[in-house]
Amino acid sequence: MSPPNRNFCRRTRREALWEIGAGFGAVALTGMLGPSWLRAQARAADGRSPNPLAGQEPEGGGPTHRPKARSVIFLFMYGGPSQVDTFDYKPELYRLDGKTVQVPTFGRGGRKPGGRIVGPKWRFRPYGECGKWVSDLFPYLGRCVDDIAFIHSMYAESPIHGSALLNMNCGRIISGHPSLGAWVNYGLGTENQNLPGYVVMLDETGGPISGAKNWTNGYMPASYQGVVLRTEGTPILDLEPPPELRGRRQRLLLDHLKAENERHAAERPGNEELQSRIRQFELAWRMQSAAPEAVDLSQEPEAIRRLYGLDDPRTRNFARKCILARRLVERGVRFIQIYAGGGHNDDNWDAHGDLVFNHTRHAGRTDRPIAALLLDLKQRGLLDETLVIWGGEFGRQPTAEYAQGTGRDHNSWGFTMWMAGGGVKGGVSVGRTDELGSKAVEDRFHVKNLHATILHCLGLDPNGLSFFFNGLDQRLVGVEGAEPIHQILA
Repeated sequence: MSPPNRNFCRRTRREALWEIGAGFGAVALTGMLGPSWLRAQARAADGRSPNPLAGQEPEGGGPTHRPKARSVIFLFMYGGPSQVDTFDYKPELYRLDGKTVQVPTFGRGGRKPGGRIVGPKWRFRPYGECGKWVSDLFPYLGRCVDDIAFIHSMYAESPIHGSALLNMNCGRIISGHPSLGAWVNYGLGTENQNLPGYVVMLDETGGPISGAKNWTNGYMPASYQGVVLRTEGTPILDLEPPPELRGRRQRLLLDHLKAENERHAAERPGNEELQSRIRQFELAWRMQSAAPEAVDLSQEPEAIRRLYGLDDPRTRNFARKCILARRLVERGVRFIQIYAGGGHNDDNWDAHGDLVFNHTRHAGRTDRPIAALLLDLKQRGLLDETLVIWGGEFGRQPTAEYAQGTGRDHNSWGFTMWMAGGGVKGGVSVGRTDELGSKAVEDRFHVKNLHATILHCLGLDPNGLSFFFNGLDQRLVGVEGAEPIHQILA
């Protein structure tokens, strides 16, 4: 049935009721979507939109239970550290060193039915009251095992760096989806409006493959994107205004923009472009004073500088990043990611050639600063509310990649990660790989389970936190959902 073809001003009451009737469905739909959805679409009378860094209401995000952690520090070992040479003790590998065995593998070299076993090149020894066996690569971290929960049965979807990095950082193997830090800030907001809520610190040798896709905001507002923080020089690039806008002139320009906004609000409500310019300008203004103070390590006492290894050329760079991470947590930054390793080949943990050279280098650079970070957070009473995560995009195979040498190929079928601090138990190990460390066989945990655990510790419901995009309620853990790793939850 089609409506009568008449001029609107000559409509009868019957025609008017016919035309507005379709609107009743929209009213019902709005009620079904809930108040949080309506607030997210709304704009105030003066054209201002809600602050995206204030966090979400529980229906669309926000804390759903009492959080154990308020901040996250993700120590990302880019390239894929070998689980059987670090924290996953496999005594059988020593006996089998050099022997060819039938153990299916899947890495960058494709699928293979077996290969030559490369025995661990370091000894393991028990540490702490829990008696956790740790490689001699990590003598400092070995003393912290009673505060750490080890997950030995992680598995991921891809053994290729690019897609595996996206899988670990964004929950998907394809680009375009928000990263973990973006989801955390979307759900909780930031506690400090003068600093980014999501900070990324890269290795001095360069960034990981795929670059900024690993800390992207995806289809969320740009305010949720990770901000790269430099540990030396200007902390955040592109904050400094041109010379003609510095000092008093910059303040005058901001006042002018605000006056323009008030005028446009009266003439044209909802001027989002002008509002966005003002918010960005105000944020840059605040960061110019807050960021330099946050990265000023001259305020740190000498004992702390020695604890982290600032006095050792080998550990100095990573030590600076770890101290900065603690300082950012103190200042309310919600999510900090530190990359250990960058670029290609032996500039990261990707030990395809000489395993001993590669892992000795990277463990030597990071062991002391990471242990110091845990100790420092603990002595300041911050570890209980800071979730620290260690791991790479995947692990490595127990067999050699080539006919000669000790290099190992990628392994996404079974690898180790660990967590410490807010929301997790210390001195525990969960999951298990087979006797060779090639594949997770007991209590297998997907990357999505790791993400669900992180969100849970922050007081967020991993299966409820969603962002509507492209016709779906998108979630970090996917539409199928995922459970936290309950065995390690405190």
